[in-house]
Amino acid sequence: MRIVATNEAPEAIGPYSQAIVANGLVYTSGQIALMPDGTMETRGIEYQTKQVLKNLYYVLKEAGSGFDHVIKTTIYLADMDDFSKVNEIYEHYFGDHKPARSTVAVKTLPKNALVEIECIAFADKHVDFG
Repeated sequence: MRIVATNEAPEAIGPYSQAIVANGLVYTSGQIALMPDGTMETRGIEYQTKQVLKNLYYVLKEAGSGFDHVIKTTIYLADMDDFSKVNEIYEHYFGDHKPARSTVAVKTLPKNALVEIECIAFADKHVDFG
């Protein structure tokens, strides 16, 4: 098991890691719209979603992976009315790659975030898992 840590994404705000690599897979912790310096993106759901995906990009990159090797994502929304906006931005980042996904409405998220996303991916994007 290998702990993944990058300065390009915010540090964990609790007793957990940004991600763990185990048995060829990356398991990311949920990312909210914290910027690497620890400040929160507050300009609305679109900006928060972009920051969350940017954080995931850098965590996956540090793990030797990328969006094209994501197997499953889970999206947590503070308001399901934001689904279409989040979905549009999510699609931009993932392109033609369409991993399995769940989207769940929750009462609140850490730091009153509007969106949180976690994922599971293959750890080595250079390996053909065919």
